Amino acid sequence: MDLVADFWRARGWDMVVRPTQAVGHAMILARESAAAGHGLVLAAGGDGTLGEVANGLAGSQTVLGPLPLGTANSFARELNMPLPGLLNAHRLWQDTAALADGKVQEMDLGHVTMADGYGRYWLLWAGVGADGFLVDELEPRPKWTKRVGPLSYVVQGVPVLLRLPAMTAVVEVDGRRFQGDYVLVLISNSRRYIGGMVELSPRAYLDDGLFEVWLLPGRGLFRIANYLAQAKWGDLTRQDGVVHLMGQQVVIQSTPPFPAQTDGEPAGCTPVSIAVQPRALRLLTPNTAPGDLFMAPGIPLTDLA
Repeated sequence: MDLVADFWRARGWDMVVRPTQAVGHAMILARESAAAGHGLVLAAGGDGTLGEVANGLAGSQTVLGPLPLGTANSFARELNMPLPGLLNAHRLWQDTAALADGKVQEMDLGHVTMADGYGRYWLLWAGVGADGFLVDELEPRPKWTKRVGPLSYVVQGVPVLLRLPAMTAVVEVDGRRFQGDYVLVLISNSRRYIGGMVELSPRAYLDDGLFEVWLLPGRGLFRIANYLAQAKWGDLTRQDGVVHLMGQQVVIQSTPPFPAQTDGEPAGCTPVSIAVQPRALRLLTPNTAPGDLFMAPGIPLTDLA
């Protein structure tokens, strides 16, 4: 990180490296940076770290710059960033250079309000059902599993999902009411899902003020596997009973109460209320990002500086 800081110093930026000390500390540091009027926060870590920093910067003028150092790096995959790995020790440097040549965009955030009234922002997706149950059972994971990468989630996840209980849910999307047995209710703010390995919503924008909502009916591991295969190699919208729609406000109630997740982190249990916060975060997007990921034009970082 000292080398990354030197990269930016050479381009005229004043840089301070601040390591986090505990869960939630990244949000505090980001909030302090925004309050101090700093222009840019580079967040080096996984999706959990990015989520914390986004919570600290939401609604401010301070820009978030992602540097992927996590396990799945789902958001980095959304932006087509080079990912960390043993075979390329220079990828973090490549990511830094891609950000320096990137643009500042305003992106939507999701906001979840849980049953106890606590709320937080999220970047990519919120889910109730199979993914919420999996996250609730596995997180926080031991550090050795994170070193294995996304494969560890598969190895650990199959036995867990064999115990997945049935869920009957009532889902309201902008006032439209749906009810049934669902294996997953997914609210997506991005194109990719499952650690970025599945392009679930290839035409989604990060700044259109809308979620893509997926209601996947059924029960059991076989149904989950079928949906994943269709999402990866087929057309999930053609599956019987699948509901796919756009919305801004989603309320989920279920019997029994079911765990929820946001960006792979536990988010309490149902009932939950989820709302889009249009263009609530200023994001430094690298020059690797797809050209059609945003509707609005970006601002070159050189103009911001």
